[in-house]
Amino acid sequence: MKITEYVETLAREGELLADEAERAGTEAPVPTCPEWRVTDLLRHTGAVHRWAAGYVRDGLLEPAPFPPAPELAGAELLGWFREGHAELVRVLEASPEELRCWTFLPTAPPSPLAFWARRQAHETAVHRFDAQAARGLAFSEVTPEFAEDGVDELLTGFHARPRSRVRTEEPKVIRVRAADTGAVWTVHLSKEPARAVRGDTDTPADCTLTAEASWLYAALWNRLPLAGPGVTGDTTLARLWQETAGI
Repeated sequence: MKITEYVETLAREGELLADEAERAGTEAPVPTCPEWRVTDLLRHTGAVHRWAAGYVRDGLLEPAPFPPAPELAGAELLGWFREGHAELVRVLEASPEELRCWTFLPTAPPSPLAFWARRQAHETAVHRFDAQAARGLAFSEVTPEFAEDGVDELLTGFHARPRSRVRTEEPKVIRVRAADTGAVWTVHLSKEPARAVRGDTDTPADCTLTAEASWLYAALWNRLPLAGPGVTGDTTLARLWQETAGI
């Protein structure tokens, strides 16, 4: 995807998140994040937006402290969230593609600007799911292309990091298939961080996940149960994912 497409998605998803949060009310519980209320969702995502904007705006080359969220509630908190989201969109739109700054995933788009545009688009889309869950709504889907990209970021980026807790005592393989886009990932699990590669391999899969990209995106980010007819083979691996894959 192009940087402009990520930024457009970020803009749309952030506005929708705020609208859904306002309708739910800031004290509503968030079922997809059981310890949170909408207040926590807005504070977290708003702080992440400001944190990301700082790297891009200031060209920071080293990790920076995560900014604290203010003790606001109700309309004031929603206004604070919207201000930070709008500023992040403006910063990404105004920054040059040759920007250099810190990033944090082992696999990433070709430039830091693309990295942050992609990361914040997915950060915001997943938390928009949470805002809709707080209203008791089924998630409105993202496009298949964006969902495929988010699955790729999760599998080849987040869970390749040493901090990933998705581990098995014996080597196991999960194959992930997006039925609508044709994308395939082969995820090798072991005592080490997961190793995900694009495409089929000769290695037999112990568990296969087959569904539309948007369902895989939500389920692998633990916003939907990783269960159903598309989960075949050793379903204990799907349960392991849901228990240990939280970011």
